[in-house]
Amino acid sequence: MDITTFIGIISGVFVLIVAIFMGGGLAIFINVPSMMVVVGGTFAATLINYPLPEMLRLIKVVKNAFLHKVISPVETINKLVSFAEIARKNGMLALDKELKSIDDNFLREGMQLAVDGMDPELIRNVLEVEKAFLEERHTVGQGICKAMGKYAPAFGMLGTLIGLIQMLRSLDDPTQIGPGMAVALITTFYGALMANLLFLPLAGKLETLSQQELLLKELAVEGILAIQAGDSPRIVEQKLRAFLAPHLRAGIKRKRAGEGEGGG
Repeated sequence: MDITTFIGIISGVFVLIVAIFMGGGLAIFINVPSMMVVVGGTFAATLINYPLPEMLRLIKVVKNAFLHKVISPVETINKLVSFAEIARKNGMLALDKELKSIDDNFLREGMQLAVDGMDPELIRNVLEVEKAFLEERHTVGQGICKAMGKYAPAFGMLGTLIGLIQMLRSLDDPTQIGPGMAVALITTFYGALMANLLFLPLAGKLETLSQQELLLKELAVEGILAIQAGDSPRIVEQKLRAFLAPHLRAGIKRKRAGEGEGGG
C-alpha cells in the first residue's frame, strides 16, 4: 500500500477545512447545484473523450495509486542473482522448479521462455512488446486523470457563469447580489479543488508508478538474458546494478558483504 497518496489527500482536505472554519464556517461552501455542474460535467466530458471500456477501468487504475505494492529493484536483482547461481551450478533447466516462487508475472514468463531455450532475440522481442503495451495501458489511465483535471476547472467557470447570469436577473434587489456572487464563485472553487487536489496529483502519481514499474521490467529483461547467456552471478549483479541509484547500489554491496562475512 502506498500510504503517501492517503496522507496527501487527507492532509490537503484537513488544511482546507481548517482554513475555511477559521474564516467563517463550512456551510457556506456547500452548494449541491455547483457540485452537480462540476462533478457531472467533468465525468460527462470525460465519457465523450474516452471509450466506455477505458472509463470502466478507471476505478482499477486509480486504485493502483492507493494500493500499489512497491517492489524493490534490489529485491528483484537479488532474486535474479540467485537464479544465476542456480543456473551456473545446475543448468537452466534447474530453474524450472523456481518459477512457482516468482510473484511477478512478467519475470516468471520471461524466465519460462529462457528455461524453454527460446532464442535470446525472440525473448527480448516478446518481453519488449509486452512492456510497450503495459506502458500504453498506463498512459491511457494517466490521460483520463489529466483530462478530468483539465475539465473540472472549465466546468467550475461554466458554473460560475450560470450563477452570474442568475444573479444579474435579480439586480433590482441589491441584497441578493452578495449571496448570489458567493454561490457563483463556489463552483470555480469546486473545479479548482478537484483538479489540483485529486485528478492532477493522481495522474502524477500514476506516471511515477508507471516509470518505476517499467524500470523493473527493463531490469528483468536484462537479467533474464544475462542468465540465459551463462553470465556469472557477479557479472549479472554488475549489469543490473547500473539500473539503480547510487544509494541503492551501496545497499546491495552491504548485503552481499554481510552474507560473505556470515559465511566466513
